[in-house]
Amino acid sequence: MKTLPPGGRPSRWRVHREFAYALVGLPLGILGFVYAVVAISVGASFAATIVGLPLLAALLVGARRLGEVNRRLAVRLLDAGVPAPHPFRPRRPGASGWIRAGLGDTVGWRALPYLLLKFPLSLASAIISITLWSSALGAVSYALWRPFLPLQRDGDGHGHRGASFGTDFFLDTAPLIAAVTVTGLFLLPVTRWSVRRLVHLDVLLIRGLLGPTRRSLTAQRLRNLERTRAAAVDDSAAALRRIERDLHDGAQARLVAMAMNLGIAREHLATDGDAVDLEATRTLVDAAHRDVKEALVELRNLARGIHPPILDRGLEAALASLTAGSALPVRVRVDLPDRPSAAIETIAYFCVAELLANAAKHSRAGEAHVSIIGRARRVRVVVGDDGAGGARIDPEGGGGSRAWWSGSTPWTAGSPPPAHPEVRPP
Repeated sequence: MKTLPPGGRPSRWRVHREFAYALVGLPLGILGFVYAVVAISVGASFAATIVGLPLLAALLVGARRLGEVNRRLAVRLLDAGVPAPHPFRPRRPGASGWIRAGLGDTVGWRALPYLLLKFPLSLASAIISITLWSSALGAVSYALWRPFLPLQRDGDGHGHRGASFGTDFFLDTAPLIAAVTVTGLFLLPVTRWSVRRLVHLDVLLIRGLLGPTRRSLTAQRLRNLERTRAAAVDDSAAALRRIERDLHDGAQARLVAMAMNLGIAREHLATDGDAVDLEATRTLVDAAHRDVKEALVELRNLARGIHPPILDRGLEAALASLTAGSALPVRVRVDLPDRPSAAIETIAYFCVAELLANAAKHSRAGEAHVSIIGRARRVRVVVGDDGAGGARIDPEGGGGSRAWWSGSTPWTAGSPPPAHPEVRPP
């Protein structure tokens, strides 16, 4: 099975994408350079006027937008992997809040030097890329297009068809043609390496000036940890409330009824001097016995809701048991080279159960399928059907309620599961 780079595209197209990036980067570099020069000059000229601060704030926001275009282009064509900086969000409402946020936007200020440096780098990248690739490809294919060159004559009047250096040196003999082809073959890796280094330099500038800073990344991680902790606490509280409600409304009510029936039966048996009503006592004991059995069933179901015992035999056996009782015919495919942790197995099991229930309830499908694949220490769960659900927006795909969840916890025992399993359209 062939592997793909992080961007999901074959590596053989990397050269084409780098060359395309060098070409597209030139007009973007020119536009960004002109914008940065105008922004700096206009901002400095009108700084002391009443329109100076609003204008400078607007220009900084525009610089942020142009920087975002360059960052997305690098991510799209080069798989740069540069995360987006924090969005522009004024903390206070109104025009004053917007102006204050624009003037204090570090992303916009950092985008200005990038736009200034982008122009010379993009100009050099475009010129060098076009020159080297045209020279290398032209030299490699020289033997094919040389016969179509116009006939030229040297100082002695002899005709030649080939590239010329001066008036009397022509590349039209077999050794010289072979030398040109070999030179082109040598230039191909040199060209590829040169273009890649220039593009990589641009990516370094994007990562340093357009990507998030270490401080913002740390703050974002702290916010994510706070949200994850809050979600975990909410999930735990909700699970405890659910267990308490199930115990109170189900098993506890059954046990209370059993205790009452047994108490009445004991009073009947403890009657002195009177005949014991065996039939009434037997009825009470049977009712208590029935309540005990129903309470045990409810307790067993409650325990299964916390952790299905079938998961002890592995995720494949648990899914086979789950899909056997599904309202839809389900095809299951499990490809796990190594067994995940118990937390990941539990999350995957309940995700599949919820998605199959949604498919059976809403999709009007005739068949469903479940695919679980483990690669690179992650588990990817895909649940789909042939119905008319609306989880996937795809005019050409024929509808269907297809969704996927990818567990992000490594396969190590004892590692905490994510608070909320992510379920989203593919």
